[in-house]
Amino acid sequence: MYSAEVSADTLPFRYLAVDGPIGVGKTTLVDMLSRRFEGVRMLEDAENPFLTDFYKDRPGTAFQTELYFLLTRYRQQLDTIQQDLFQRLLLADYTFAKNRVFAYLNLSDDELMLFDKLFSLLEPQVPKPDLVLYLVADKDTCMARIKKRSRNYERDMSSEYIAQLIDAYNHYYYHYDDTPLLVVDTRHLDFENRDEDFEELIHQLRREIRGTEYFVPVRGS
Repeated sequence: MYSAEVSADTLPFRYLAVDGPIGVGKTTLVDMLSRRFEGVRMLEDAENPFLTDFYKDRPGTAFQTELYFLLTRYRQQLDTIQQDLFQRLLLADYTFAKNRVFAYLNLSDDELMLFDKLFSLLEPQVPKPDLVLYLVADKDTCMARIKKRSRNYERDMSSEYIAQLIDAYNHYYYHYDDTPLLVVDTRHLDFENRDEDFEELIHQLRREIRGTEYFVPVRGS
């Protein structure tokens, strides 16, 4: 457990992982926190060569997509350990467990059986975050943010898929107890354009989070 005592220019942990569905704003927030606290970013590789075909529902690409993500994230996690980056604040825009969230959503039973066997071999070697920040939003909010950032491989993404993904994430984190967890409702927050939203979140992060806690902004209720 991380210490509750923290100075004004630091956070009370060394490794924060930000998670949540596509379009919720994970990477933007990690970028902002890394600038504020001079942290090291650990960003997932979005250049998966199978993604475009996956979003076009081409047969066989789901397993290729999830396997590629699993192995590249695993390699990145090990590289981070070897470089001893934990001497500085480490900020990730994903958790290793997201591999399983997406696999359960996208793979057939036979594919999932193979995927789970590999995941179970790799997962114990991956460091756990001191705190997971789970960003939540509804389908319409995520779709609007996806459209705004206009990534080529996301143009064929359906709102139905985002809705299913949100449900899968909510189910996973409802049962989550591996690390302290702060759930943040982002529907009425704009960290990038409203300084007060960002500062309010930092105030939450300076506290010691025990178990699962929730941050729901007063505005927009």
